Amino acid sequence: MITIKQIATELNMSTTTVSNVIHGKTKEVSKETIKKVQDYLDKVHYVPNMTARNLAQNQSNIIGIVLKTTEDRYSHILCDPFVSEMMGGIERAVREAGYYMMLYISEDIEEIINHVASWNVDGLLLFWMQDYDAIRVYKRFKKPVVYVDTYVNWGFMEEIGQTYVNVGLTDEESAKEAVEYLIGKGHKKIGYLAEKMSDVNLCRYQGYEKAMKEAGLEVKENWYYELDTTGSGIDKSLNDIAQRVKEVTVVFCSSDNFAGMLMNACITKGIRVPEDLSVMGFDDNQNGRLFRPALTTMHQDITGKGITATKELIKMIQGKVPKKHQIVFSTKLIERLSVADLNKK
Repeated sequence: MITIKQIATELNMSTTTVSNVIHGKTKEVSKETIKKVQDYLDKVHYVPNMTARNLAQNQSNIIGIVLKTTEDRYSHILCDPFVSEMMGGIERAVREAGYYMMLYISEDIEEIINHVASWNVDGLLLFWMQDYDAIRVYKRFKKPVVYVDTYVNWGFMEEIGQTYVNVGLTDEESAKEAVEYLIGKGHKKIGYLAEKMSDVNLCRYQGYEKAMKEAGLEVKENWYYELDTTGSGIDKSLNDIAQRVKEVTVVFCSSDNFAGMLMNACITKGIRVPEDLSVMGFDDNQNGRLFRPALTTMHQDITGKGITATKELIKMIQGKVPKKHQIVFSTKLIERLSVADLNKK
C-alpha cells in the first residue's frame, strides 16, 4: 500500500500537507493543493491506515457492544426481532458518527469481563446487565459505558462513582396502561404471560397487578403463565398454557414474540383468537405486525432506543458529561384485532 511519504514525493509536497488533506485539516491548504492531492488519492485508490491513525490519536474509533443473554437464548438471540431492530439503530448511529462496532454475546459474565478488559474500544454499550454484573464490568472497564434496558440499583452505581447513562422504557406504567385498556374492553379475568419473573418481566407484571387492583379485580396466582423458552421446554410449557388459558378471557404477554407463540399454540388446540381468547402483546416489533389476527400491542421505538444509546455513548467518549443518567422512552397503544370487546357481547 502506498504511503503518505511516497505520495508527498510524487506530488513534490511535504508529508504534512498531504497528511492534513487526508485527515481533513485543510484550513491552511489552498483549494488547488487539496484538489491535486485528492485527485491523486482517487487515482491510486488510497486507503488510510486506520491502525496507525488510531494509535496516533490514542483511540480506536470502535464501540463495543455486549449482549448478556441466557444459555437457552444464546443460539437465536440475533433472530429475535427486538434485538435485530435495536442493532439496526445502533449500526446506523455508529456508522454515521464515523465509528466501528464490535459485538460480543455471552451468557457467562466472567467471559464477558475478561474480553471487555482486553478490548481496545473507546466505549461500551451493555445490554440487560444485572446489579453485581454491571458493577464488576465497570470496575474492570474504566471507559464510558451506556446501559440499555438494564435493571439495577442505580443509587449504588452512583455511590461507587460511575458516570453512566441507562436507556430504558416506562415498563410498569406502560403495562398498567395496557391492562387498563383490556379492562375498558370488559375483561375482568386477565392473565399475564412472561419468560421469568425478573427485570423487565417483573416491572411489567407490577404494572399489570397495579391496574387490576386499582380496578378492584382479583389477581389469581394461576393467571400467571411462565413460558419455558428452552428448546426442550417451550412446546411443553405452551401446551400447558394453552390448556390453562381457558380460565381467563385475555392474556397480556410481556412481548410480541410470546404473544405470537401463544396464538400459535391456541390454533393447535382449536382456541380461536379473539373469539375464544383475546391476546395482547408488547413491543410492536416487526414480527408482531405480521401476526393474524393483527396483534394489539404497546409500541416502543426500538430503533430510536438504539440510536439514542449510541449517541449518548459517543458524547461521553468525546468528553461530554451526561445531562441525565436515565433516558426513558414512552410507549403508545396500538389497537388492532386480537382483543375482543366484551362490552358488545
